[in-house]
Amino acid sequence: MNEQRRKEIAKAEELLSQALSILEGARDDEQEAFDNLSEGLQQSERGYAMETNVHTLEEFVDNIDQVIQGLGEIE
Repeated sequence: MNEQRRKEIAKAEELLSQALSILEGARDDEQEAFDNLSEGLQQSERGYAMETNVHTLEEFVDNIDQVIQGLGEIE
């Protein structure tokens, strides 16, 4: 792989790392908001939606992390 493509991949990795950080923050904030709900609200539609959001964001975080790791393996 030539130097230009390596630089492009490095830039993509940097941007993905920034996105990962943002999504982790959103996930953590949503989890904290859910945890601060009363037990009754946690079991409401709102609570279920928040819990779903946390799980969805966790999946995105895991997927992006896998992509970043994969980019690191490119020679």
